[in-house]
Amino acid sequence: MHFHILTLFPEMVMHGLSESVIGRALERGILSVSAVDIRDFTLDKHRKTDDYPYGGGAGMVMQAQPVYDAWKSVADRIGRGKSGARVRTVYLTPQGRLFSQELAKELAKEQDLILLCGHYEGVDERVLEEIVTDYVSIGDYVLTGGELPAMVLTDAVGRLVPGVLNNQMSAETETFHGYLLEYPQYSRPAEWNGRKVPAVLLSGDRKKVREWRLGQSVERTGARRPDLYRQYQRLEACLGVLRREKLHHTDMTELIARGQAELICADGADICLYDKNSGAYFHTAESVPKGLAALAALCEHAGGRCVQEILLALHQDFMAEEARRQYEAEVLMECRQAVYTGNVKLPVSGLIRSGEGAEEGLPAIRPLGPEHLSCVAEHYDSVDREYLDDQIRREQMWGAFDGEELLGVAGIHKEGSIGMLTVFPEHRGKRLGKALETFVVNGILECGFTPYCQIEEGNEISMRLQKSLGLYFSGEKLYWMKLRLHR
Repeated sequence: MHFHILTLFPEMVMHGLSESVIGRALERGILSVSAVDIRDFTLDKHRKTDDYPYGGGAGMVMQAQPVYDAWKSVADRIGRGKSGARVRTVYLTPQGRLFSQELAKELAKEQDLILLCGHYEGVDERVLEEIVTDYVSIGDYVLTGGELPAMVLTDAVGRLVPGVLNNQMSAETETFHGYLLEYPQYSRPAEWNGRKVPAVLLSGDRKKVREWRLGQSVERTGARRPDLYRQYQRLEACLGVLRREKLHHTDMTELIARGQAELICADGADICLYDKNSGAYFHTAESVPKGLAALAALCEHAGGRCVQEILLALHQDFMAEEARRQYEAEVLMECRQAVYTGNVKLPVSGLIRSGEGAEEGLPAIRPLGPEHLSCVAEHYDSVDREYLDDQIRREQMWGAFDGEELLGVAGIHKEGSIGMLTVFPEHRGKRLGKALETFVVNGILECGFTPYCQIEEGNEISMRLQKSLGLYFSGEKLYWMKLRLHR
């Protein structure tokens, strides 16, 4: 990902971003930051970039011409200036949208990001109207310039880019994850100044450690951030309802457990969630009237996001029929959820090659890289190439390898289900599918989540595989649908 920072103080920006995690990512070429000196583009021989405001008033205003020319130099260099496609350009200003983790995740999907640092009394409004796509504030206070906010945004966004953090899960399970603040952290020594590390963290019992950390997060959020705690309580109430039909609603309970869920509406057993990772909606209904009210609410929410199509998972036959009738929704897939309900890892002996002395003829399973995209896209076309590329870069896809030869792949979809499992035709019949899914199931268990997948009706081969691994099927069908908004 490339950050282009338009500033009057380029050295300040580069010095501030050259250390720690972001600095190491710059050295490794995962991120790049260029500080573009706006003074280099002024037509004034004294390198002046500001002038008095029309209408009078205190202070000076940054002029439109040098700001625009600095911006255009970047847009032309990255190929956007001539194509007409607008590059995402963020103006750091107290008047903007409050910066949040959700906005950081959204911006992390961009390949290029231009950040404009204002100074003095601001920037000529005409150039802002010409180039800016987003107005962003890091808080309700005033700074001397936009450089510090630009560095804050670069740090928060940059660390979400795959490969920047050594542990990709660190970006997903921390402060503000699922409306909870992060639990207390401890390191060696076990006792310092008479204060001991909580005994549970020394126990080696992962389940007890997870439970303790969750309890601490809940307690801390309630005490320090009651606004977040109220949202957490609403989702917890939904969990209680959804778990009455655990297998049928695992997709929705996992959205909440993984901190991806935004509650759209809840009325008794009628619940609608928005997945902040995939952009899809998940809805379960107890009656047609409540279900239709929820569909109207999610359409309004989607309209606020300016999307044309909604990807929607419906959990009842009658709501799938209503969506077809009322919204002309298209059914993409009818499936059943298969859930691994145990908390013990699946055995890998005889399936996966690992370590010295491992049985020959077994595959080695490791993460895929961008170099494998074309091969994967050739053999798996149920999702588009861009989606596969995104999941590979997020380190959510793995391959079975014989040396450097790729034999088959599996991954985790954005909403959390196991999927994209395919064994290349010439290598079928060798238990590779079982090896791949076993690997993914065990990885999900290590993270403390519930492994599940969604099997299309009629896919008997996959159903047999799930049963052989000990997964249980929901009794009712789930419908994936596409709903187009009429404007």
